[in-house]
Amino acid sequence: QVQLVESGGGLVQAGGSLRLSCEASGLTFSSYLVGWFRQAPGKEREFVAAITWSGGSTWYADSVKERFTISRDNAKNTVWLQMNSLKPEDQAVYLCAAQAGLRVGVPEKYEYWGQGTQVSVFS
Repeated sequence: QVQLVESGGGLVQAGGSLRLSCEASGLTFSSYLVGWFRQAPGKEREFVAAITWSGGSTWYADSVKERFTISRDNAKNTVWLQMNSLKPEDQAVYLCAAQAGLRVGVPEKYEYWGQGTQVSVFS
């Protein structure tokens, strides 16, 4: 059974930082591209960042470039999202997802999803 479990969310003041983790089990983790998405109430799911199987390539939404960093350690079956300089508009449920392809920004192409972790940012 495949599981993706996010952790690390919380309440932070604007300008602060959080580090999200996505730990996978039940799949050959090193064979999957992993992405982070976020969803705020009443809004569509939004692509945030993605990283290839080896970690050699990464992608970011324009809204988070220069502030967020995605990384992975296949030995630990874990992907991280380091979020710096957080803004109130970053507030959302953050979800990690995995796919065997390369359609990084397309939620429908991800085969496995976690339950999400809440990030709240106050000004």
